[in-house]
Amino acid sequence: MNWFQKFLLVCSGGNIHILRKTPSEWNKFAGIGGIVLFTAIFATLSAGYAMFTVFDNIWASAGFAVLWGLMIFNLDRYIVSSIKKTGPWWNQILMAVPRLILAAFLGIIISKPLELKIFEKEVNKQLNTIIQRNKTQLQAEMNGRILQQSGPFETEKKQIQTKIADYQKSYDSAAVELEKEILGKQSGLTSGKVGYGSNAKRKAELKEQRRRDLENYQQQIAPRLEYLDKEVSKVYTNIEKERDKTETFEDQFNGFAARLQALDELGKNSAIIGVAAAFIMGLFITLEIAPVLVKLISAVGPYDYLLEKTENDFRLYSKEKIEKGNVGTDWRIQDYSSQLRKPEDEEL
Repeated sequence: MNWFQKFLLVCSGGNIHILRKTPSEWNKFAGIGGIVLFTAIFATLSAGYAMFTVFDNIWASAGFAVLWGLMIFNLDRYIVSSIKKTGPWWNQILMAVPRLILAAFLGIIISKPLELKIFEKEVNKQLNTIIQRNKTQLQAEMNGRILQQSGPFETEKKQIQTKIADYQKSYDSAAVELEKEILGKQSGLTSGKVGYGSNAKRKAELKEQRRRDLENYQQQIAPRLEYLDKEVSKVYTNIEKERDKTETFEDQFNGFAARLQALDELGKNSAIIGVAAAFIMGLFITLEIAPVLVKLISAVGPYDYLLEKTENDFRLYSKEKIEKGNVGTDWRIQDYSSQLRKPEDEEL
C-alpha cells in the first residue's frame, strides 16, 4: 500500500487497520475515496466562487471555501462509512435512503455556483436586462408618486391659468371690438362709423378696465403661483434624489441571489440553457450519491465480514464486562449485608 492509495482509503472512511488485512478490497475503497475527494474539491471551488460574489475578497472567499470543502469531505466520509453491508437487504436500503437524499441535496448545493460560473457571460447579460427592467419599473413607480404628490398643486395651477386665460380672452375681445369700432366695421357690437367717436371711447375704457382686471389678478395670484411652483419643484427634487440613490443600488444588483435569479430566467427563456443546467446539476448529484450507490450495490466482501466481527467482538466484550461488573456488585452488596447482620446475631 503506497501513500497515495492509503490517502484514498482514508478518504473512503474505511478502517485502515481492517483494510490492511483485506488487500482485495483496496481498489474498491480507493475508488470510493477518490469520488469523496473530488466531490470535496468541487465543493471547495463552488463555495469559493459563491463567496467571492458575496464578499468580493479573495482571501475571505478562499478561507470559507476551504472550510466548506473540509465539511463536505467529512460529511461524505461519514455518509459512506455509516452504511453497513451485513444484514438484510431491506435494512441496507432503509439505511441508504436518508443518506441518498442528503447526498442529492448536497449535490444541488455544490452544482449551483458552478453553473453560475459556467454560464457567467450569459448570466451577466441577463443581469443587465434585469437591471434595466427594474429601472424602468422604478421610473414608472416614481412617475406615479410624482403625479400623486404634485397632483393637487398642478390642479390648482391649471385652475389659476384657466382664469388668467379667461381674463386675457376678455381683454383681447375688448381690443378687437375697439379696433373694429375705429375702423368702422359693422357688427352687432359696433356702430359702423369710422373714427374715434363716443362708442370708440367707451370701448377703449372697457379695454382699459379689462387690462387692469387682468394685471390686478396676475399681481394678486403671483405669490400663490410661486408657492405652487416651489412645492411642485420640491416634489420632483425629492423623488429625483430617491431615484438616484435607488438606481445606485440597482447598478450593484450583481450578488449571488441576483445571479441565481438571472440563471433561473435564462433557463426559462432558453430551453438549451435550461437542459444544460439540468444536466450539470444531475452530474453533481450523481457524483455526490455515487459513493453511497457503490457501497450499496457492491457485494459483501472480506472487509465487511471483518468489520462485523470486530464490532461484534467489542459488543461481546462490553456485554461480558457489564455482566461481570453486575455480578461483582451484587456479591459485594450481599457480603456487606451479611457483615451488618453479624453484630445483631451476636447480641441475641
